Amino acid sequence: MTETARRMPRAERREQILDAATRAFARGGYAATSLDDLATEAGITRVLLYRHFDSKTDLYRAVLDRACARLDDSVGSDNFDETSIPALLRAASEDPEGFRLLFRHAAREPEFRDVIDALRSSSTDVARRHLADRIPDERWRNWAARLVPTVALEAVIAWLDAGQPDPERAPERIGRAIDGVIDAAGGTGWGR
Repeated sequence: MTETARRMPRAERREQILDAATRAFARGGYAATSLDDLATEAGITRVLLYRHFDSKTDLYRAVLDRACARLDDSVGSDNFDETSIPALLRAASEDPEGFRLLFRHAAREPEFRDVIDALRSSSTDVARRHLADRIPDERWRNWAARLVPTVALEAVIAWLDAGQPDPERAPERIGRAIDGVIDAAGGTGWGR
């Protein structure tokens, strides 16, 4: 029996499986990742995998739910302020596979599109409220509110993909990109 296949408490085994599934799904997405791939990544059998999750779909949904919960714990979901971008970068660097899975793979998986759509909708609503005093024209405010979260998330993914350069200055650089969107909409910047 391998070290990872040893007997362990149920909650600990579940976390081990979720960690392994996050890595495996982040490499290939939902469709390209088999149950055998998941079991191998976790160092367990398919039988043991089925003791914790009813299906590959159930496991993928659990991985996405955990990534969303971790993101919410790190960044919050009700407001944007000067701590939001640094918190987003920290969350991404602490769980890069989960972050990529949410914002790269889940967006391309029709069966799980609801997860990313809910995140984007919530982010857009928060941005719209935050921009109410900065962008007077409602149409441009709505445009910026949709674009700001997209720019922030794509900037963080690009930062991860580039090897996480200059983490101390990354929030400022991403903030400038967001300010560019707000300025283009006729606003007064993010307010850092």
